[in-house]
Amino acid sequence: MELKLIFITLLGLFCCCNTQKEGNECIAANAKYCGECIQAGAKCGWCADKNFLKQGETVSSRCDELQSLIKRGCNEMHNPRGEIKTVFNKTVTNRTRGEKQLNVDEIIQVQPQKLLLTLRSGEPQSFLLKFRRAEDYPIDLYYLMDLSYSMKDDLENVKNLGTSLKEKMDGITSDFRIGFGSFVEKTVMPYISTTPAKLLNPCTGDQNCTSPFSYKNVLKLTNDGSLFNNLVGQQHISGNLDSPEGGFDAIMQVAVCGEQIGWRNVTRLLVFSTDAGFHFAGDGKLGGIVLPNDGKCHLENNIYTMSHYYDYPSIAHLVQKLSDNNIQTIFAVTEEFQPIYQELKNLIPKSAVGILSANSSNVINLIIDAYNSLSSEVILENSKLPEGVTVTYTAYCKNGVVNEGETGRKCSNISIADEVIFNISFTSKGCPKKGKQETIKIKPLGFTEELEVILRFICECDCSKDGVKNSNDCHFGNGTFECGACRCNEGRVGRNCECSSNDVATEDMDRNCRNGTDICSNNGECVCGMCECKKRENPEERYSGEFCECDNFNCDRSGNKLCGGHGRCECRVCICDPMWTGSACDCSLSNKTCLDSNKQLCNGRGTCECGSCKCINPIFQGPTCELCPTCPEVCTENKECVECRAFGTGEKKETCEKECSDFKLTKVKTRDKLPQTNDASYPVKNCKERDANDCWFYYTYSVNNNTEKVVHVVEEPECPTGPDIVPIVAGVVAGIVLIGLALLLIWKLLMIIHDRREFAKFEKEKMNAKWDTGENPIYKSAVTTVVNPKYEGK
Repeated sequence: MELKLIFITLLGLFCCCNTQKEGNECIAANAKYCGECIQAGAKCGWCADKNFLKQGETVSSRCDELQSLIKRGCNEMHNPRGEIKTVFNKTVTNRTRGEKQLNVDEIIQVQPQKLLLTLRSGEPQSFLLKFRRAEDYPIDLYYLMDLSYSMKDDLENVKNLGTSLKEKMDGITSDFRIGFGSFVEKTVMPYISTTPAKLLNPCTGDQNCTSPFSYKNVLKLTNDGSLFNNLVGQQHISGNLDSPEGGFDAIMQVAVCGEQIGWRNVTRLLVFSTDAGFHFAGDGKLGGIVLPNDGKCHLENNIYTMSHYYDYPSIAHLVQKLSDNNIQTIFAVTEEFQPIYQELKNLIPKSAVGILSANSSNVINLIIDAYNSLSSEVILENSKLPEGVTVTYTAYCKNGVVNEGETGRKCSNISIADEVIFNISFTSKGCPKKGKQETIKIKPLGFTEELEVILRFICECDCSKDGVKNSNDCHFGNGTFECGACRCNEGRVGRNCECSSNDVATEDMDRNCRNGTDICSNNGECVCGMCECKKRENPEERYSGEFCECDNFNCDRSGNKLCGGHGRCECRVCICDPMWTGSACDCSLSNKTCLDSNKQLCNGRGTCECGSCKCINPIFQGPTCELCPTCPEVCTENKECVECRAFGTGEKKETCEKECSDFKLTKVKTRDKLPQTNDASYPVKNCKERDANDCWFYYTYSVNNNTEKVVHVVEEPECPTGPDIVPIVAGVVAGIVLIGLALLLIWKLLMIIHDRREFAKFEKEKMNAKWDTGENPIYKSAVTTVVNPKYEGK
């Protein structure tokens, strides 16, 4: 796994180093000396050749990318690189429980322990940090309890915590120590009542409570669980007026009073038990306390004595002190206040929240679960970085999980003896701390072990150490000659420091820079009577020459490429690469592109000019004059001769010997015996033609390497056979019968459909009839009945 990760690291470094940025940062830096150049970027180098610069080029032209400097003819380049040196690299501890007990200082969980990094601006330096969670690692646990009146029933259950918790922790470590502290509130109004009676007994009624206090260290960390039980059993509840408690004061003292608490350089756990909220910075003003908490230890006789003098600490202040002292916090709180402490936990790294039952009966299980949760997570943190330095993390965790970016510092679900690896990369920009050495500490949160990284910065080139001050090469000693160029003294300018900065722009000096009427051809500035050419937006494009009259971008183009891509532009003239010529270097002197697959130059039908075939006869076309759209096909052209020589038939059988003797004929038995292009070292044309007897014959035509025409022909032509009459007649008769049957079936189907439609129509009319179906609709009775309208029935 390590080899794989190292490969990934080196690959990432290589890719990072080769990332192309927009533009050329080296030229854009306008560096005046080597140190300034190498701070511009990791790809920048400085040319120290004394005569490297051309007329019109500025000193900053010595700074460029390495490949560009090589192309420009530089022989002495300075490009210092960063490096990593390992100072201490002890292997992580790999032992099982039951083996020889080791001292705390002998247990190693972080590897390596000390590195020396030399950083070059823009060049990342990466290394691997290995973390292995040691088995049977010692644990110090300090139980900090709220002793306000509402925690009365909880105190009873905590009195036996020492021995019970030690029994449980024996399954995790054989070296466990426990301590106890308590807190109530600041001893000033309005947090407590300051009447004499209430100062003696803050509780109401017949309740016997102890005097209020801010924080008390009851028991220093010890491995004696019985002593813990005895001392906690002697504690009494106290009381205060408001609901939030002064727990932050107590946490601060537990964190910074390491000697009084008895913290060792092992896993440090702080269990904070309460059923109320908390006061924080600013709340002290209610009691007239305005001084910010100083974050120092103020325990006298194990009691915090400055609660009335200093305000509560802020959350950020607590986070800093807990982190500095590698303390992991477990908030054991009642369900009512769990959301508040969950938000607090999100602000404090390596902390956990557990819900405490009403009487703290579940405190042991809560502590065990919280410890397992905290210890299964590894989070790296580093001390403050100097300005201009950045660090990135990539975590390679269990089961192939890779975390990058914001989560690159973290691995979860880590068990005892598990090993994880972090790839850490430092990058600097410029020259941080003015080149002074800086030390960075990297450590897993909650652990005392750390990696010390010493940073050194490359701010100057090695050649600057050999610089000659007041050198005669710099105009009578007006500068330091270093790295092939003059580094002018203050007040001096010019390539060789030949001018005073007060005399740069004068009419006499400008006269020396005129080429006709324009100063420096309008492509530069006159400095000390010499033209310094201006820079283009494209850093690859440059002006040069005594009067900046030359450039490297206004040459002829071919194929939209400067000098056809086969040369370089110097003073507006193309200097072609070998085997290329022409004003735009677009004429190749090589004839490789004129050779056909038969190795003939333009197939013998043209001449090679500038890498292209010029066909002599315009009927021939193609890159190598191989095409002839208006020519008879080879097969058709040679058909008659092949037929007469192979079979003695055809139009030329009488004149065959005279007209068809210009090729060599070979007969083969079958078509698969005919030669193919893949089998020969020259092209082969496959032909199929019809002879005088209406038979097909097959042959191949080719020109071998000796320019001889060669024909291979199948000795027996393929003649078509006559038709078989019986199957044809039988097929026609069967077709007629089938067609007749099909027509009869179609007619029968149509009749059935028609009958069904008529019957359906009849049924519909029958249903719509308005008379009784039992009477004749056309019958008329012979009897006529007349009624007298005057008749009244008398």
